[in-house]
Amino acid sequence: MTNTIALAGTFDTKGKEFLYVKELIESLGFQVLTIHTGVFTPQFEPDISNEAIFQAAGENMQAIVTAKDRAKATLALSKGMEVLLPKLYEAGKFAGVLSFGGSGGTSIVTPGMRALPIGVPKVMVSTVASGNIAHYVGTSDIMMYPSIVDVAGLNQISTKIFTNAVFAIAGMLQFKNDQEIEKKPLIAATMFGLTTPCINYAKEYVEKQGYEMLVFHATGVGGRTMESLIEDGFIEGVLDITTTEWADELVGGVLAAGPNRLEAAAKNHIPQVVSVGAMDMVNFGPFETVPEKFSGRKFYKHNPTVTLMRTSVDENKQIGKVIANKLNLAHGSTSLILPLKGLSGLDVEGQPFYGPEEDQMLFHTLKENVDQTKVQVIELEQAINDRAFAEAAAEKLIQLIEKKKGVN
Repeated sequence: MTNTIALAGTFDTKGKEFLYVKELIESLGFQVLTIHTGVFTPQFEPDISNEAIFQAAGENMQAIVTAKDRAKATLALSKGMEVLLPKLYEAGKFAGVLSFGGSGGTSIVTPGMRALPIGVPKVMVSTVASGNIAHYVGTSDIMMYPSIVDVAGLNQISTKIFTNAVFAIAGMLQFKNDQEIEKKPLIAATMFGLTTPCINYAKEYVEKQGYEMLVFHATGVGGRTMESLIEDGFIEGVLDITTTEWADELVGGVLAAGPNRLEAAAKNHIPQVVSVGAMDMVNFGPFETVPEKFSGRKFYKHNPTVTLMRTSVDENKQIGKVIANKLNLAHGSTSLILPLKGLSGLDVEGQPFYGPEEDQMLFHTLKENVDQTKVQVIELEQAINDRAFAEAAAEKLIQLIEKKKGVN
């Protein structure tokens, strides 16, 4: 792969700063592919013009410039980068990408970064990097680096930040890990702290069968990341034990994964075993942040920053219908496995969230709404964290994967 670093940014307003960074990169022995993401004339000649970015987005640059519509220009440039940057990478034009900017510059470049494969070095130095950056990073591996001061001018703070960022991406490209990891078929699994024993048992089982397990923490971004990797074709099978993100999505918790959670495996014909792990809870932050409308509900203070709320009978009915609808998207190779003795470490006899009535509503709703010509429903008289349950789920997934291989 080339030793070129793509340097993307608004060369019309920050030309002096980007020239400083360009020269610093070149002093380390790297080549630079400059990409102008600004609207107006750049202060130096770039390798890739803003007009090329507008064209990639299917937009007329002159019309947008004439209209002086900043929002429309930013949207067009971000769409163009999302299309153009991966094409440049696939053509071997660069090995890593570096950018600097405020909220606008960050919004323009990060969609292109997100479209690059995982593992390609991506460093975004941004004024917004210390805030909520979920919508910039998405499910990618972008390194967001706080700029401390605005990306405006060369001073003793900014030049130090610029230099550290350049050294960071240079190090990612210069140093190689020659240690080979044996490549095994990948199984994706979802876990919560309160379903950890289940996943640990299952992991032990699938690894003995020659598979490698990637575990995703069901915190919203974890579920979205797993779905993204399934879409990208990395995953052989899915052990979706912990679908609790749907409780947050429907009830209003803080760890929702969005309305497309539980779709990727079905749509891409990937074998999956699904359960209802941690569906007994909705997640909030510190207790004082729980919305007033939930006053009087059953809570458990998991730690000082996490408050859990027990799902109700009605909520479990709603959750069951949605999960059934998602599972019904499958074309076979799907099993729903139900732990009849408890959904999490808190939902077993003697624990704070033990709720047979709530759980029975969830189980009943699922069985009533799942299309059992497409989805096999398995009921086990065990709690989710019992070794027997975990191994049964893992064994079923291996069977589905091997069956699919036999068909193919």
